[in-house]
Amino acid sequence: MPTKNISPKIGIIDYEMGNLHSVKKAIEYYGGKVCIIKSPKQIIKVDKIILPGVGAFGDAIKNLKKLNLYPALKEYLMKDKILLGICLGMQILFEKSYEAEGIKGLGVLRGRVVSFNPKNNLKVPHMGWNKLIIKNRACPLLKGLGDNPYVYFCHSFYPEPKDKKIICATTYYSKEFAAVVQQKNTYGLQFHPEKSQKVGLKIIKNFLDL
Repeated sequence: MPTKNISPKIGIIDYEMGNLHSVKKAIEYYGGKVCIIKSPKQIIKVDKIILPGVGAFGDAIKNLKKLNLYPALKEYLMKDKILLGICLGMQILFEKSYEAEGIKGLGVLRGRVVSFNPKNNLKVPHMGWNKLIIKNRACPLLKGLGDNPYVYFCHSFYPEPKDKKIICATTYYSKEFAAVVQQKNTYGLQFHPEKSQKVGLKIIKNFLDL
């Protein structure tokens, strides 16, 4: 059984694009308190935010704007508060994506989101288990992980940060790409920690401990 500690309240953004149930369960496994955020006024009530995401970049931005969460999240990020983006939730932290030309992301992270090139029988989306190549052991989310831990991916696009210093871990799938990023208190995971068993739970625990 996990150790039950007093945890900060975690807000999970519900913009109709995320795997909320699994993320919520992973947080509650460690006794974390969860608030499902559907409106801007709820953001001020939480200590940290998780921005999950499954689907398309353009739809994600459209839904955030429809719910008036887009400006609220930008304001939250400008205050350098703690936020974790997962998969699509990581991608929309960047400036733009080739999946949705002309649509701006939240832009807190400089760079773009690009697609895998399906060549040499490369299967797209990249789906299944793959190992992390840890570049920065000082990243708090990677604390206590072994060498080359395996995590679960499901994506066709991946980010290319302009500042390579924010890349904390990569993964190789036809090429090496950013799988974990950190810029101050903004974190991003291209994989799904909530589906990555013990390694994923450890990362969630590390997030709760920030």
